Amino acid sequence: MSTSTTGGGDAPKKGLFGRTRKPKDRSKPGILAQVRQVFAMTRKADPSAVWWMLLAGLAVLLLAVVLGVWFGQVVYFLILGIPLALLAAMFVLGRRAERAAFTQIEGQPGATSAVLGQLRRGWYYDQEPVAAEAGGQMRGMRDLHNAAMVFRAVGKPGVVLLAEGPKGAAQKLVAAERRRVTRVVGEEVPVHTVMVGTGEGLTPLRQVVKTIKGFPKKITDDEAALVQQRIKALAGKNRPPIPAGMDPSRAPRMSRKGLRGR
Repeated sequence: MSTSTTGGGDAPKKGLFGRTRKPKDRSKPGILAQVRQVFAMTRKADPSAVWWMLLAGLAVLLLAVVLGVWFGQVVYFLILGIPLALLAAMFVLGRRAERAAFTQIEGQPGATSAVLGQLRRGWYYDQEPVAAEAGGQMRGMRDLHNAAMVFRAVGKPGVVLLAEGPKGAAQKLVAAERRRVTRVVGEEVPVHTVMVGTGEGLTPLRQVVKTIKGFPKKITDDEAALVQQRIKALAGKNRPPIPAGMDPSRAPRMSRKGLRGR
């Protein structure tokens, strides 16, 4: 006689047609919990976001009522208008959350690294700066807010070097890194530079990804992978040390929850 034992709540359950459903990961918040987190973060950073959400929702409802009166089907258009109003409010929340996320990390050392996380398939980038200095000193740095750093991304446009920090030091640092990368990959691979920051001649943090993707595509995906491998293999050997006091693991990270709904 055989006996069967049943486990706790971890045993997979069968759904329709005998398919096994994967157990839910209770450590991950649900959709509503994520929306509440994004809303709370956005309202704290941008209190006016609530009013813009209400305005967007009411505008859609008003349009639904007007169309309903015009066609003599008010109830029908309201049924359509309510979910569309919620969708409009969520769209505004997503855009405001994106702006709030950029505001929170803008000006922090390593903010460029957080933005590079938005790049999709076909791009290669490093979380750590490929070059960094402060006031011309490569060692003994303590004030990271005065640090010049260069980050690198590789994709179809070629190699993109992104510099942040004091403008003068960042320009010198990215120019030196550009010469070094060109020696490694050759003249046939384009090397672009982007100065990240606020001010004349600088690219705001929220425009970085758009700027990178706007460069003309000059190489294929396979060639981009080879370029990345070549840079890692050759340039990594002579990579300058990261200044003392800099911990790349503590660089700010862009919250993807705040970017949903775009």
